Amino acid sequence: MPLIIVGAEEVRERDVDARALRVFLKALEILGGPRKLIEMRNLTWVTSLMEAAYAVVLAEEGFKTEDDIAAFLGLTRQTVRNILRADPELVMMKLEGELREKTPKAHTAGGLAKLAYREIKEGRDALLFFSSVIEEGARILGVGWPAEVLARIKGLRFPASGTEVAERLRGLQVRGRDLGEIASARDSYAHPRELLHHLAEAIRD
Repeated sequence: MPLIIVGAEEVRERDVDARALRVFLKALEILGGPRKLIEMRNLTWVTSLMEAAYAVVLAEEGFKTEDDIAAFLGLTRQTVRNILRADPELVMMKLEGELREKTPKAHTAGGLAKLAYREIKEGRDALLFFSSVIEEGARILGVGWPAEVLARIKGLRFPASGTEVAERLRGLQVRGRDLGEIASARDSYAHPRELLHHLAEAIRD
């Protein structure tokens, strides 16, 4: 078998993607699992939690600045700052009420992501069996796709055309719908957040 040499930068990027997904899934577990969001009819939390998970991991392990993270996620610097400065304990105290809000506040998603990251770093990750259940639930309920979208569009310069984005996402299925086809419906996307919002709205409909 030939030896495949992978660059250190690519390995680090894959590590960030993997850790962000773990943080996202752990945050879902803290919320009560994917089905909790379905029951609350609030799938808008999915993209916000994924963005927060990436922001925390990029800051803690990628040593990225607020500006770097904002550019990567298509967020404002202030939003990234709110995520990174969130108080996990304070967020948990008022989570139940905020879970019913249509658009979660950046500090709420950030607090959850920071709490999930801390749990993982301190060895209190979900048991292997429960993690697999959460991942399977995320796949079935269609709430794990933002991580795959962000991974597929990595390196793509924004603003990006709908055609460019569609090429990256073609074949990625969520609830029986091809995200590439959904993405191609628009001429362009200003930043990744706009893309995620468009996909989430289409899937929800």
